[in-house]
Amino acid sequence: MQKNRFDQALQALDALHAADPKEVAAGAQTLPLELWHAQRMSAWLERIRPDASETLRLAVRGQHLQRWRVPRSDYPAGRQGYLSWRRDQGQRAGETTAALMRDAGYDPTDAERAAALIRKEGLGTDADTQSLEDCACLVFLENYFADFSRRVDHAHMVRILRKTWRKMSPQAHELALALSMPDDARRLVEEAVSV
Repeated sequence: MQKNRFDQALQALDALHAADPKEVAAGAQTLPLELWHAQRMSAWLERIRPDASETLRLAVRGQHLQRWRVPRSDYPAGRQGYLSWRRDQGQRAGETTAALMRDAGYDPTDAERAAALIRKEGLGTDADTQSLEDCACLVFLENYFADFSRRVDHAHMVRILRKTWRKMSPQAHELALALSMPDDARRLVEEAVSV
């Protein structure tokens, strides 16, 4: 039986995610970190946009594609280095996702749309880009924030949270405030959003 184009593109993305050498415990199993991350992104999209198009669903799944291949440490320290790394990662992930979509039978317009979403073009004005960003922020807050906040200076962490919060939709704000998190992490979020 021949796979439909969505399933073919999704499986191709997940095969690349599965090559991540870092692993994470996910319940009773161990998964490659980026595959697990991609699955968390898709799970959030199902909650916030159950009617999402195939293009958005594939963009969300490809948002972190092969980040492990070019580590953050390959770029200069500081904000400019981080922004350059993030921009380059988005460009690479977008190009690769678009190529996999074309290989699966999507037209170039849909493939480029997915790449533009991954690059977060139109953030603040494009509903699909906003949905992708909301998923990324919610995955961060749900899965990485508590540990990350223990390694970052308090004032800097509050600034990061405020910037993250500004990028999120009101719907994502509500979902974020309902997340289960340790008390110290919850206090940081409350401090950051109280202004």
